[in-house]
Amino acid sequence: MPPAAETIRLRDDPAFGDGEIAGPKRAPVYTRLQWAKSEPRHGHPKTVHLLEHHLADVGACFEALLAQPTIRERLARSGGLDVIDRTTASRLAMFAALHDIGKANMGFQTQIWESRYLNGDRVRYAGHTLDLAPVLSGYDEETAAWFFDELGWWNEALTWDDCGGETVSSLLVATLSHHGLPLQLDGLRAPNPAIWRSHHGLDPSACVRRIGALTSRWFEEAMNRSAPPLPSRPAFQHMFLGLCTLADWIGSSREWFPFCAEPDDGYIDTARRRARRAVSTVGLDISSQRAAMREQTPDFADLFEFDPNPMQRLAGRDVLPDERLVVIESETGSGKTEAALWRFANMYDRHLVDGLYFALPTRAAATQLHARVTRFVGRMFPERHRPEVVLAVPGYLRAGDIGGRHLPDYEVLWDDHPDDGARGRRWAAEHAKRYLAAQIAVGTVDQAMMSALRVRHAHMRAACLARNLLVVDEVHASDTYMRRILGSLLEGHLGAGGYALLMSATLGFDARRQWLSAGRPGPEARRSLDEAVRSPYPAMSTAASGGETFGPSDAQKKVRVTAEHLMHNMADTAEQALEAARAGAKVLVIRNTVDYAVRTQRAVERATGGRDCGLLFRCRNTPTVHHGRFAAADRGLLDLEVESLLGGNRVLGGVVVVGTQTLEQSLDIDADLLITDLCPVDVLLQRIGRLHRHPRPYRPEGYAKPNCVVLTPPLGDLSILLRRGQSPNGLGPYGHVYEDLRVLEATRRLIEERGLWTIPAMNRELVERATHRDALERITLEMGEDWREHAIHVIGEHLADGLTAGNSLIRRDKSFHADNREVLFGPVAERIRTRLGDEGIEVEFAPQPPSPFPPGEAIDSISVPARWLGDVNVDGPVAPGVDDQGFTFGIGDRAFRYDRLGLRRA
Repeated sequence: MPPAAETIRLRDDPAFGDGEIAGPKRAPVYTRLQWAKSEPRHGHPKTVHLLEHHLADVGACFEALLAQPTIRERLARSGGLDVIDRTTASRLAMFAALHDIGKANMGFQTQIWESRYLNGDRVRYAGHTLDLAPVLSGYDEETAAWFFDELGWWNEALTWDDCGGETVSSLLVATLSHHGLPLQLDGLRAPNPAIWRSHHGLDPSACVRRIGALTSRWFEEAMNRSAPPLPSRPAFQHMFLGLCTLADWIGSSREWFPFCAEPDDGYIDTARRRARRAVSTVGLDISSQRAAMREQTPDFADLFEFDPNPMQRLAGRDVLPDERLVVIESETGSGKTEAALWRFANMYDRHLVDGLYFALPTRAAATQLHARVTRFVGRMFPERHRPEVVLAVPGYLRAGDIGGRHLPDYEVLWDDHPDDGARGRRWAAEHAKRYLAAQIAVGTVDQAMMSALRVRHAHMRAACLARNLLVVDEVHASDTYMRRILGSLLEGHLGAGGYALLMSATLGFDARRQWLSAGRPGPEARRSLDEAVRSPYPAMSTAASGGETFGPSDAQKKVRVTAEHLMHNMADTAEQALEAARAGAKVLVIRNTVDYAVRTQRAVERATGGRDCGLLFRCRNTPTVHHGRFAAADRGLLDLEVESLLGGNRVLGGVVVVGTQTLEQSLDIDADLLITDLCPVDVLLQRIGRLHRHPRPYRPEGYAKPNCVVLTPPLGDLSILLRRGQSPNGLGPYGHVYEDLRVLEATRRLIEERGLWTIPAMNRELVERATHRDALERITLEMGEDWREHAIHVIGEHLADGLTAGNSLIRRDKSFHADNREVLFGPVAERIRTRLGDEGIEVEFAPQPPSPFPPGEAIDSISVPARWLGDVNVDGPVAPGVDDQGFTFGIGDRAFRYDRLGLRRA
């Protein structure tokens, strides 16, 4: 039975009336005002925040965001404007305030009532976006007939663009998409006019009428009829959605916007005051920081404690401020990271960017660089205005030097128990979707690429990123799929007026041309192999200049590179490494896969025969291997131990460190001997960068000169890898790591033909002769029919990857209204996340097992590769089975083991 008209009650018993929450002993009273947010608080009656107040909060937050010069300039650029005028800003804030107007419906309002009867009929709960879509599309004719009229100013708003109201309608759909997914206008949910009819004194039409009157009063400037039309570019709508979503995230925080159940016609003034404080607290308003920095312009030596080299000086020069994309190519260890940070410091000083996102290919590399960037920020900014450097890696919770852990209800406990101001500066660190809202962040490249992909909250990520300098390190490591996504990311970022810097040890000509053409459509340039080889190196390139060299490095390294057919011979590989370690050498063994690294480690341990155990790489006295499948805390221990043994201040004595690609990225390590699997030459040069990295007065006898041993298949013949099932160690079309055997064959030939490599003088030639299309076509012709079929397969895979990536990209050229189905995300989102190479599934443990490295701190979670789980879902914490060596755990029908050798399938 429906309740009596005077006895509408909330579901957990307290009554809600006249915008007021009654205590448990008060009689229920008549309800007249709609709510937007509701929450029980520690056993007390449910509290609510009125809908009109929440709309004011978010509209005010949008205003506060647009008050930031860089954000305002980026939004203007996305619409093809020079500036956002006051009227346009007011109109956009008005649209942002409408983001939750769908909550006026009775199906939503009954969510907190004891009874769900409307006019005698039981009503289903309703949402506030999908249930509004039939109204916007006109499918719900009954509601549409009054909805826009009651809003009051809608007909006038339709005159605010030059497209017959299409842009205005698109902006309304965009603001209603603020939950992270574009709103589908038709075909998803049947209309339900009953939820829009009055019931028990709550009248949705009266609510819409009141909201219309309030918003026109809050944003009076929007009614200026002499203002220019709203920009019609679809990209403008997409940027608006991102900022609107960000405003809603900020405006939904009870910390800054406490619930208010009392109607207040002047509440907008309170909302605006709170919004300005919130936007400042989270670090999006940096006006006070800039004022403090006005008299403080540190030079390079102040920031890095050494003098700049030519590359670093060029990176900070004023000749490049208008170049939105810069590519730096220089050898490993030449100081590209410092060049990028110095460029950021100069661009920040010129008000070109507000902050920095430093993107790296792996979690391990990001974790390593985070500490360096934190030290840099400590030197650049005064303490009172110093941003927290966010580690943008899911599973890690770190801001600056401080760690934290997640608590229930999305709360975070920080190790230093900060005050409200410091906690606010860590707001972006507390949720992966907010990482890019940080002023300074170091993370994986996939976090940036998700701003270009059809995944939830991509628009917010892109809007946040637009204000900052995007630095992408090691772009040579990207495959076709990732290159296509990164290219789209750059086009959107640069198109909105953003700035980017790409870095690599060496790029091939085709790859460099592709990056520099981002956002600049035009005919493809073609350069012969010989011309490509003559391109300057090291170099700093822009779309305008092509390439400006900063001179060859003074430190040339002659490396003896030899091939040995031991790729599958773990025992001989282990013995060769131990022989060097017995002579006192620091030996680095890099395998292409975790499986081969673990097998090599076991072989090294067996080869010691119990006599040379002191030569094994250890973490807290436990022999181990270095790769990416360790829990976050253990991975940090491994990194510290590797740098202690092989870093700049290493001590004498031999050791064998076995690992994977994690050893080639970001770690400052220096080996006397490098043993590595065959890999593409650009990756090989990256690995060689860890060989004789630092000048030293003494190295062990026999290892005074750098020597790199490259492990190849038996007889050096790669043809066997063309057959299915014969692709060990990540090589070949079925190995999933380095699939183009033509590049690998070209690299093998360079090793056989030129045993002595001068680094970096030969870098350009080596890379071009192994990656240029002319070199690959030559190998295809020389190697026979099987290789021609392989080339066709590789090209087909590249095309397929490009198409797959293209179907995963946000269509920023499409409107939210007229082209609605073109902007929808659909079911592709989860497949995209799985395809991103660094995207794992975080598995939490309860109880928390100890680390296999004594004294064994508790491990709260670990990242499991998504491909290992297939369609199995992770529902809540997992209970591990602990033993003397580590622990095991199961997810569905999948079993896993974690011990001193990392995470493996059991």
